[in-house]
Amino acid sequence: MADFLPFPAAPRRLTRRRFVQGLAAGAAIGTLGPGIARAADGLAQPGLARSGRYGLPELSGTRFDLAIEPTAVNITGTPTLATLINGLWPGPLLRWREGDTLTLRVTNRLHTPASIHWHGIIVPTSMDGVPGLSFPGIAPGETFVYRFPVRQSGTFWYHSHTGFQLQAGAAGPLVIEPREPDPVVADRDYVVMLTDWSDENPEEIFHHLKAGSGYYNYHRRTVADFFRDASSRGLGPTVRDRLAWARMRMDPRDLQDVSGAQTGGTYTFLVNGQPPAANWTALFKRGERVRLRFINGSSMSYFDVRIPGLTMTVVAADGSNVKPVAVDEFRIAVAETSDVIVVPREEGYTIFAQAMDRR
Repeated sequence: MADFLPFPAAPRRLTRRRFVQGLAAGAAIGTLGPGIARAADGLAQPGLARSGRYGLPELSGTRFDLAIEPTAVNITGTPTLATLINGLWPGPLLRWREGDTLTLRVTNRLHTPASIHWHGIIVPTSMDGVPGLSFPGIAPGETFVYRFPVRQSGTFWYHSHTGFQLQAGAAGPLVIEPREPDPVVADRDYVVMLTDWSDENPEEIFHHLKAGSGYYNYHRRTVADFFRDASSRGLGPTVRDRLAWARMRMDPRDLQDVSGAQTGGTYTFLVNGQPPAANWTALFKRGERVRLRFINGSSMSYFDVRIPGLTMTVVAADGSNVKPVAVDEFRIAVAETSDVIVVPREEGYTIFAQAMDRR
């Protein structure tokens, strides 16, 4: 969940109960004030990312240093350990330019192997970053150097392709600016990265799903449902329907494998690394064209995105420009990106990024 608000937004009093709720993530957009820092071009160093033109800490230029490292976090009120890139969540926004040749030094500060995969980026096979397929991975304490030319532009993201490091936070946004003038004209440009977080160990989540795919499904059909269906549809059709689902080993109410329900949910949904009540904020002036670059960087959650009272015009999908389409809502799957243009006229709006199962 995200708010479009006038600037400055009034401070909100957060209760612990509200803070730990994870139905959607929050952001505000109001008139832009001075003092927005922009990362300088050149050699990027870990920890030096500053807030840039896309509303997040960013690194830009042609040479980058990234570190995958264990980092203490507290997202829901429970201290735990995450796997972050340069100590940021999401990792620093990497701003590239089409036509440049990049050098990216990635250091693994974990006690286990690691990797970074450039999702959707056209690179030589050896630079793709998929352990066991394109390279052996990055051993603990070692640095791997990625070098490749940039042959495209648009909204993308990068993430670990090792074990469950993505679920633990090893991911970040990526924006490639076109060499020629961008055909999509906007006054403001923001990245909105959606992720799912759990205080539970990702390996435990995987273990539970392997043991029983419906482990996290709290809305299974019951005996009462069976008799209700039999009464309305007949005994024969009801039995055949149940047997069909049993043969498929599927649950008709299992829309998402892991729940983000307010009560008992495993996932807390985040926008740009922040839970709903934190209210991540971006700014605008009324009547401006604002580009929102949505990235679904979650592990397994699909989201339905809408801004009540404000039409969104989809202008790009997965890094490629498309014929503009006006929508009130769109669904974004895992690893997809969607760029939309909005023209806010009122003082405040709320972006809803709601899990597909509506829980």
